[in-house]
Amino acid sequence: MNVFAIVNPLSGAGADPDVAAERVALLTERFAAEGVDAIVHLTERRHHATDLARTAIASGASIVIAWGGDGTINEVASVIDGSGRAMGVIPAGSGNGFARELGLPAEPHAAIDVILRGRDMLIDVGELDGRSFFNIAGIGVDAVIAEQFNTRAMGRRGMGPYVIIGLREAFRYRAARYRIVLDGEEVHSSALLIAFANGREYGNGIRLAPHARMDDGKLEAVVVEDRSPLARLWGGRHLVRGTTHLAAKITLRSIERAEVHSDAPIRYHLDGETGQADRHVRVCIHPKRLRMRVPVSC
Repeated sequence: MNVFAIVNPLSGAGADPDVAAERVALLTERFAAEGVDAIVHLTERRHHATDLARTAIASGASIVIAWGGDGTINEVASVIDGSGRAMGVIPAGSGNGFARELGLPAEPHAAIDVILRGRDMLIDVGELDGRSFFNIAGIGVDAVIAEQFNTRAMGRRGMGPYVIIGLREAFRYRAARYRIVLDGEEVHSSALLIAFANGREYGNGIRLAPHARMDDGKLEAVVVEDRSPLARLWGGRHLVRGTTHLAAKITLRSIERAEVHSDAPIRYHLDGETGQADRHVRVCIHPKRLRMRVPVSC
């Protein structure tokens, strides 16, 4: 086993300056004890994880580890995707939706055990506007929430600020008009949210697409029609309960391809990483393209 570990020293670290050294020491000690050939790198800037993942592939690593949140995981997985190399994850984000979906433990020692002794599982990869996502991509209010959340300094994120931003946008956000094509079926909507889910939840148990599976060759499309601010808040209970399929004014479809058209630029997020397209995006699914190291019981 030849391991290349990419560690985000800020994800989940709060204001603790010793976290980076502790993470490197833990990985180095565990892999040395197991007789595993391992290289450990810390990320130093935005998108550095992408560069390090390319180095990992070039060096011939058989397993590439991402220690961080969904953003770090997205950067690494976007490079590992389709390479045939396995990817391991040690979750350290604000919500860890991707890791929770795969049953990956949050405790670092347990997550390393999975990397050393787990099994490989091929999962699907979503694509929006030519960019990959692995859990959930969204257009509309959740993209705006992600954009504002990402401006907060590391150590000032977490569930609390995410909820506060969401509550504020429940009253402030103005929905746009969209033409959406879901596997050839056309939908016109003043949408609060358009999401494409490979996994079921954003993180922290906030479940958007309860029927999504990461290995079924489908995306769950979720179109939430706009409503009054109070109705937006009341409808939010379905995210906590995982019952969006029972909510009013929501379109749910299992799809392979989609298009979204608007008269204005389209703001979106991919696993929490934000972007913008010029009035039109295409969405598709690539079945079983990313090899993930998961628990044997998963």
